[in-house]
Amino acid sequence: MIKLSQRFSKFSKTAGPGILFACTAIGVSHLVQSTRAGADFGLMILGFVILVTLLKYPFFEYGSRYANSTQTSIIDGYKKLGKPALWLYFLLTVSSMFFVTGAVGFVTAGFFENLFGIDFLGEWTVVILFAICVGILAIGKYNVLDSLIKIIAIVLLISTVSAFLFALYNGPIEPVDEFITKELWNVTGIFFLLALMGWMPTAIDLSSWNSLWTLERMKQTNYKPKLKETLFEFRLAYLITGILAVMFVVLGSFIFYGSGEELPNNNSLFAHKIVTLYTETIGNWSYIIIAASAFTVMFGTIIAVFDGYSRSLQRTVELIFTKKEEKIRTKFRTFYVLFLILISAGSLVVIFQFGNNLKELVDFATVMSFVIAPVIAIFNFRLVTGKFLDKEHQPSVLLKILSFAGIIFLSGFAAFFLITKFLL
Repeated sequence: MIKLSQRFSKFSKTAGPGILFACTAIGVSHLVQSTRAGADFGLMILGFVILVTLLKYPFFEYGSRYANSTQTSIIDGYKKLGKPALWLYFLLTVSSMFFVTGAVGFVTAGFFENLFGIDFLGEWTVVILFAICVGILAIGKYNVLDSLIKIIAIVLLISTVSAFLFALYNGPIEPVDEFITKELWNVTGIFFLLALMGWMPTAIDLSSWNSLWTLERMKQTNYKPKLKETLFEFRLAYLITGILAVMFVVLGSFIFYGSGEELPNNNSLFAHKIVTLYTETIGNWSYIIIAASAFTVMFGTIIAVFDGYSRSLQRTVELIFTKKEEKIRTKFRTFYVLFLILISAGSLVVIFQFGNNLKELVDFATVMSFVIAPVIAIFNFRLVTGKFLDKEHQPSVLLKILSFAGIIFLSGFAAFFLITKFLL
C-alpha cells in the first residue's frame, strides 16, 4: 500500500505534459477529422488512423525523452544539429502556426456558438475567444493551463467512451437506397487522407511543445522524474489519444456513414452535428453536457496551441539571437506575451481570409503539417540516436526500426502530394 501511494505521488508530480499533449490532439484531429473520416469513408479509413498513429509515435516520444535526459528542450537540440537546422525549424513554425491556430480557433468558435446559441457575433466570436486565451496565458501561463486541462480531459474521456459503447450496442445505421460510397483513391480522397494523417494524432512539430511542457512541469513541482516515469506518463496519454481516435472514427461511421447526409461546412452547424453524434447514442438529455464538454476540450486545445507556439518561438528566438545563456531570460522574458499577441493577430487574418469555409481551412492546415512532418521527424531521430544523448537514454532497437519506417512513410506520402499537386 505504501509503495502504491509513493508511485501515485510520483506520477501526480510527473503528470501534465502528456495530458496537455492528449488534449491538444483530441481537438480538431479527433472531433473534426476523425468524425469526418468515419462519416465519409466508413471503417475502411480506420487502418490508416491506426497506422499513422503508430508510425508517428517515436517522434513525439523523443521530445519527452530528450527533455528528461538532457534537462533541455528538443529545440535546444536543434541548435546542436547546427544553426541551419534551428533556422529551418523556426521558418517551418512561422509558416504553419497561423494556419494551425486559425483552424483550431475557428472550430472552437463553432462549438462556442453552438453551446450558447450565439450566431449574431460572426467573426467577432473568434476575436473574443482569442482575447480570453491571450489574457489567461499572459497572467497565469502554465499553472492555469495545467490545472484546467486535467478537468477537461476527464469530462471528454467519460463522454466519448459512453457514446462509443452505446454506438456499438445500437450498431451502425442502415444505408439509404441512394447512398453512394466515396472514392478514397482519387485526388479528392487522397487529399483528405493526407489531411487526416497530418494531424493524427497531431502535427509532429508539436513534439517540441511536449519537451517544453516536460521541463516546465519539473520546474513547477520541483521534482525530476526518472526517464521511465516521464515516458510512462507520455505513453499512457498517447495510448488514450490513439484509442479515442478509433472511437471517433467508429462514431462517425456508425451514425453518419450511409446516411447520405454531408457534415456541414459551417463551423457552428458542424459543432451541432458533432454534439448530436453523442446525443443520438446517449440520449437527448445529454445535449447540454456534451455541448459544454466539446467546447471545453476545444477551448483547452486552443489555449494549449497558443502556449505551445509562443513558448517554442520564445525559446527559438533566444537560441538564435543570444550567444550567452545567462543573458537569455533577462533579454527575452517578455517575448512570450508578444508572441501570443502576434499569433492571435496573424491567425485572425487567416480566418477572415478563408471566410466560413471550415473544411478548406482545416484541410489546408493539416496537409501543411503533414508535408513538413518528415523534416521534424529526422531532426528528432538524429538527436536521440547520435552523440547528443547517452547510450542508456537512447531508444530501443525496436523503436529505431519503427522510426525508420515512420520517416519513409511520411516522406513518401509528402513527396507524392507535392508531385501530384505541383508537377502533374
